[in-house]
Amino acid sequence: MGNGSGVSRGDRNRNARLARLRALVPVTNAIVGIDLADAKQMVVVTDHDSKVLARKTFRCRAWNLGAALDWAAERATAKGWAGVTVACEPTGHRWRVLGQLAADRAMPFVCVQPMLTSWARRSEDLTSDKTDEKDAVLIARLTAQLRCYVPEPVDETWGRLRHLGARREQLIIEMVSQVQQIRALLECVWPAALDTAKQPLRSRTWAAAMTVICQRDGGDLARTRRLGAARFEQAVRREITRRGGCKPSLRILRHLFTALTDPTGVTAHRPGALERVAFLLQDWHTAADKLTDTDTRMTRVLDELKLTELATSIPGLSAVGAAAILAETGDPNRFATARALVKHAGLAPREKLSGTFVGRTKLTGQGRPALRLAAWRAVWGAQRSNAVYAARYQHLTTRETNKLTATQAQTVIAAAILRQLHAVITTGRAWNADIATYGSHHRRQVALAA
Repeated sequence: MGNGSGVSRGDRNRNARLARLRALVPVTNAIVGIDLADAKQMVVVTDHDSKVLARKTFRCRAWNLGAALDWAAERATAKGWAGVTVACEPTGHRWRVLGQLAADRAMPFVCVQPMLTSWARRSEDLTSDKTDEKDAVLIARLTAQLRCYVPEPVDETWGRLRHLGARREQLIIEMVSQVQQIRALLECVWPAALDTAKQPLRSRTWAAAMTVICQRDGGDLARTRRLGAARFEQAVRREITRRGGCKPSLRILRHLFTALTDPTGVTAHRPGALERVAFLLQDWHTAADKLTDTDTRMTRVLDELKLTELATSIPGLSAVGAAAILAETGDPNRFATARALVKHAGLAPREKLSGTFVGRTKLTGQGRPALRLAAWRAVWGAQRSNAVYAARYQHLTTRETNKLTATQAQTVIAAAILRQLHAVITTGRAWNADIATYGSHHRRQVALAA
């Protein structure tokens, strides 16, 4: 969008970003490009034309790179440079170590995306030739061209939220894997058990009853059958009470007790498979308890940041859902615009326009996949509880021109959640349905007309 100055909003944002990077990579500083590894660190000192001023290999761990930074600063000073800017790829945990060492020495620190280094490597001599020495020079060259970024600043509270978010994602993956294994095993040896509830693996009664069956009979379903329906129900009630529940679903219990006589399945594998199911149910229950504890810890961190009220002002977005998103984004204030946050998640549309040609618009798919997943999970609750999102979904899927599929419309809502979460946190103002529906510009026009 242009204005009287001939500079668009995108131009202004890009100019501001380049100004921030130029402050960290001033023309008076030499550039220290470091290719990080486990026990071998390649360090080069270059000027802004990527001419190598000094080069040295350090056989040390990342925590011992302080001597390398001191050596690079001495070489740059000897060549007449005022200081150095340190640059590296975000490799594992080592780049955080290097960032702290640089901060201890008051050296500006930036990172270069490995994808950019890969592209630059190919364009260097049209080959896929790769060495640590060449990569260090490429990192310095990309930094001189300001094709780098400012890493997230270190903060104890936000850092804890990030680690809890990683823990939560790990537990979810474990639980999904356990559910898939349980389903696969039962489909093989006792498929009738899966037909006893509409969504058996989401039913507390079904899980408790299967635990009782698998732990009692060791694959001999006739043993549990001999208990009788009443004693079976009592055993399941005790199991549900032990898990913190109140009462079972009698309908599911009746169906599961009846299924004990079903001979369908590979009965030769039934004893061993049900023993594995018992182990998986136990691991699943343990993982669920750990997930609950992790969710509680994440919401407490959100309270410490004083963001719970703001984040949950968006109807349909729970404190846990907001914490999961913020665990992937870090402090939203580090993103200059809400669109930058959406691009970070890979949910921004990728345009294809050239002259009169208009190509098909798709998502970029770049950025942080875990953030994209966290936003996608938040859609389901928000779409049901938020009237603005529900109306938006209805419009996108029913309009006559450029009608979207259900998945495409939900992706639009996921991007909207990220934009509006950025807005409420950076402005400190609660979510407003009018602004979310029409935008602040429309609201100003209505106020002026009134």
